[in-house]
Amino acid sequence: MTDKSKKNVSEAEKQIDFGFIKVEEAKKEEKVREVFDSVAPKYDLMNDILSFGMHRGWKHRCIREAEVTRGMKLLDIASGTCDLAIAFAHRTNAENITATDINYEMLSYGRQRLEQLGLNCQVIQADAEHLPFEDNAFDRVTVSFGIRNMTHKDRALAEMLRVLKPGGKLLVLEFSKCAPLLKPFYDFYSFHFMPWLGGKIAGDADSYRYLAESIRMHPDQPTFANLMRSVGFSRVKWHNLTFGVCALHIGIKP
Repeated sequence: MTDKSKKNVSEAEKQIDFGFIKVEEAKKEEKVREVFDSVAPKYDLMNDILSFGMHRGWKHRCIREAEVTRGMKLLDIASGTCDLAIAFAHRTNAENITATDINYEMLSYGRQRLEQLGLNCQVIQADAEHLPFEDNAFDRVTVSFGIRNMTHKDRALAEMLRVLKPGGKLLVLEFSKCAPLLKPFYDFYSFHFMPWLGGKIAGDADSYRYLAESIRMHPDQPTFANLMRSVGFSRVKWHNLTFGVCALHIGIKP
């Protein structure tokens, strides 16, 4: 076997986290797609129920910290049902907002919502690790509750840095590591109540079990901040929300 053949075999067999299990790296994207294809029809309803509506407050904090003004160009990655894109459309020109997601089913619900509201945001199916945009194209990039599902977070962050204008801001809203005193209750809620309710309402306990596991496998706040710094972001900071259940990381392109 040649060195090239060995390399190809090695890359194909490389194992990567999918929740608490390991899968071949090449298959993770497909498995994540299957999860979100399944949860898409009930996604917004389940968000409200499972977070007791708190996700709305977390997103409001993200919107406030973005400091978006008229004329700014904004890219919302992993936009899903386009909550953030819709909110930002009231702060800048809707045509200056681009919503992307790798998952067609999720994004189709987002596109429908935008059309119903008469908002002419751009909606593009795209992989965050290979963004189809020019360098220095956006003033703000946001990603909410999506980066933990990306296969190579460092590559996605590097792409976000690339498409930001110098001085532009990245805001990453994601579940994170909660305060130790809360952990026993949060674990019971995540691994018992979430899958049970996912089975009852969305008809898919396994997908909600994966979503809970993916939260635990996501880097903690300092580790993720260092990952942002490693790809080139400066002035990186984070805000813990609801005792660290969620965290908002912010970085600036030098």
